[in-house]
Amino acid sequence: MIDIEQHTSDDYVIEIANLKKTFNGKPVLKDISLKIKRSENVVVLGKSGIGKSVLIKCIVGLIQPDSGSLKVFGKDVLDMNSRDLNDLRTKVGFIFQGNALYDSMTVRENLEFPLRRNKIIKDTKLINELILDVLDNVGLLEAIDKMPSELSGGMKKRIGLARTLILKPEIILYDEPTTGLDPLTSREISNLIVKIQKKYNATSIIITHDLNCAKITSNRMLILHDGIFKAKGSFDELKNSDNKWVRSFFEMA
Repeated sequence: MIDIEQHTSDDYVIEIANLKKTFNGKPVLKDISLKIKRSENVVVLGKSGIGKSVLIKCIVGLIQPDSGSLKVFGKDVLDMNSRDLNDLRTKVGFIFQGNALYDSMTVRENLEFPLRRNKIIKDTKLINELILDVLDNVGLLEAIDKMPSELSGGMKKRIGLARTLILKPEIILYDEPTTGLDPLTSREISNLIVKIQKKYNATSIIITHDLNCAKITSNRMLILHDGIFKAKGSFDELKNSDNKWVRSFFEMA
C-alpha cells in the first residue's frame, strides 16, 4: 500500500508534466503541465467538450494518458496498481457532474456507503456522527432520510459533496459543479466550495465553463483550449488581459 502521508505543507500535492491523451486519433490533451500547492483552488476554464474532465480523470487513474508524468502527493499515479489507486482515491474526492447518487438509497445510506465500502469506520455511532456533521456543513440536515428523487438539483449537488467530504479527502476534484443549476443555486454551490476549502484545508481543481463559479472559487485560473493551457492567472488578470483572445473568451463564455 502506498504511503500518502509523508509530505509537507510546502510540497506540491499535484504535479503534472507534458501530459498527452488522444482519442480515436484526435489529440485532446496535447501538452499539459501543472503544479498545485496544498489548500489552493485552481479553476480550469474552457468550453464544453475540450478535455477538461479528461484531465481530472487522469489524476485519479480513471483514464490512462498516452504519455507524460503525473504525481499526487509525490507518488507516480501512472505506475500505481489497482490497490494503490484505490488507496489514493480515499484521499482524493471526485465530484461527478451528475452527482452519482444511488437512487435506491436514502441520503443517510448514500453517505454511509463510502465509509463501509472502504472499511474505514465500523462503529455505527461514529458513522452517524460523521453523517450529521457533513450534512450540517452542506446545510442539509433535514434531508437525511430523503430519497434522491425528493431532492432538487442543488440539494443533490450538496449531498454529492457531502458524500465526498465524509472521507475527509485532502484533494477534491469538481467536474462542472454548477451545471444545470439556476444562477442563485450556482452561487450557493460556489460559495460552499470556498467554505469547504477553508474548513477542510482542501486542495481543489474545479472544472467549469461557468465564469461566476470561476470568479468565486478560484485562487488561480487556467484556460484550456486546443489541448493546451492558453492562459494562466487570477480571474481579474485574465479578464483584463492584454491578449485580445483571452478577453474575448470572457465575453463569450
